[in-house]
Amino acid sequence: MPSLNLFCHEFVVAVSFVACIIGLALLWDSKQHKSDVQETEQILFRMSFSYWLVYCIAFGIEKIVLPEWESVLMSLRITTALSYFLTFSCIVSLPLHKFAVRRIEE
Repeated sequence: MPSLNLFCHEFVVAVSFVACIIGLALLWDSKQHKSDVQETEQILFRMSFSYWLVYCIAFGIEKIVLPEWESVLMSLRITTALSYFLTFSCIVSLPLHKFAVRRIEE
């Protein structure tokens, strides 16, 4: 059963890789003039997608790299961990930013 869970995780990472690329493409319209609040939200979304994209790439390379390359594997594991936590912090920052803006407006 552990191999099924690993395959499922790999499939989810592969699908989210494609979703990140689509999300970044949708957020790439830099011609619109926006307020600072909208610009900050868009930057946080871009950062979330970018960090998760780095996670997906590092995770995929980690599965391809030979086990004998221990230094490369350790670097990839550190990269996946950091990008995972950076993605989490960006996602948490979005509602906090909205709350702070709403609080300032009141």
